Amino acid sequence: MTINPIDLLKGVPLFAGLPDDDLRAICEGSEEVILEPGEQLFAEGDVGDRAYVIVEGEVEVVKQSADRDVLLAVRGSGDVIGEMALIENSPRSAAVRAKDRVKLMAIRKEQLEHLLATSLSATRAMFYTILARWRGTEAMLCQGEKMAQLGTLTAGVAHELNNPAAAVRRGADQINNAISRFAEARGKLGNADFTEDELQALEEETTRTMSVAARPPILDPLERSDREGEVESALEDANVENAWELASPLASLGYDADAISELSERFSDDKMTAVANVLATAYDVYNLLAEIGQGAGRISEIVKALKSYSYLDQAPVQEVDIHEGIDDTLLILRSKLKDGVIVHRDYGDLPRIQAHGSELNQVWTNLLDNAIDAISGEGDLYIRTSTDDGFVVVDIEDHGAGIPGDIQGRVFDAFFTTKPPGKGTGMGLDIAYNIVVYKHHGAISLTSEPGMTVFTVRLPVDG
Repeated sequence: MTINPIDLLKGVPLFAGLPDDDLRAICEGSEEVILEPGEQLFAEGDVGDRAYVIVEGEVEVVKQSADRDVLLAVRGSGDVIGEMALIENSPRSAAVRAKDRVKLMAIRKEQLEHLLATSLSATRAMFYTILARWRGTEAMLCQGEKMAQLGTLTAGVAHELNNPAAAVRRGADQINNAISRFAEARGKLGNADFTEDELQALEEETTRTMSVAARPPILDPLERSDREGEVESALEDANVENAWELASPLASLGYDADAISELSERFSDDKMTAVANVLATAYDVYNLLAEIGQGAGRISEIVKALKSYSYLDQAPVQEVDIHEGIDDTLLILRSKLKDGVIVHRDYGDLPRIQAHGSELNQVWTNLLDNAIDAISGEGDLYIRTSTDDGFVVVDIEDHGAGIPGDIQGRVFDAFFTTKPPGKGTGMGLDIAYNIVVYKHHGAISLTSEPGMTVFTVRLPVDG
């Protein structure tokens, strides 16, 4: 059934109050647009020059967020789409594609501006339409932004846990064999006739092995190769069996040719093989134990930071240590910092403040994540804290390209982003602004010029 365009417009709130002559003029000045299923009407970021009334069929309104498509709405016959970009004179905030075969009426920007300038009812209808869409889109994207942030944090934590967990697993797999070899080496001491003084000297060397194995000296590959060659030669001179196998752990313990020579002076040649085996296998055992301990400690540190970051099992408002929150956030984001971001901390003497701890950490996450993106994951990042007349002040500075002056006033607006489509929803700074300003009665501001951007957060001590 063919739909009369004028009858269709009378059912649209935006045009319902217009006389027939005006409706007829809009229809005569409009263009018909046909879309096949899946065909795109316009893309996110396109320049808006026309609004559309859906005559037949349905379209999907889609926005990219964290490299995925978020379906914001499905519009059908009688709905108006694309008008917000014309009114705000801004790029399209979302893409629109046909769900099935769609017929639309395209209305030029000049026609829409004339309509709003001459019809109070149209202006009122437009206001309510935009307000409803803004609220719905904001709620959906806020949730999407938080889920994307949660996904980023989860991926970062998983990445951070992987290395220490692998170290613990590797050490656990190897420790049984190392202990068996150490026990075997100790057992062979009974076959040699050691004096009390020699056993005491060996015990001292073994005890030193325990402390050195936890933190062996750092050698570059060339230096290590030379050291192992020297130790192997010295062991062969002392008639030690399997010198090539023992050279590496003894070199890791800090032994060089002179140290091996001194050791051979304290023990006769027939005892040096047993002594060298005890020291080498002791190193393997203690080094693996240290590796397991460090891995477990690292896992504990990450879990503790994550619990502190989220303020699990704590009251919604409590005394918060700002520095602890920032440090926990940096630890959670460490996977993004490894590529070449150098963090400079200039912390002042801050009091603990009354605040929503977990929500403040969302602020630090958004600001630090944006700063890392601004320097493309490589460069210097500065964090400074201080107090000022009953407020704690946090500055986060990056040396990226900067934010142009003509858009600095919009960076805290919902849906506004300087990132390309799909890389940002424009909700991160809006969320941070709401948390700082409305929940904590503080202030957040921006100073930017080419090569430097500083976000400043001011939070009252007594919130």
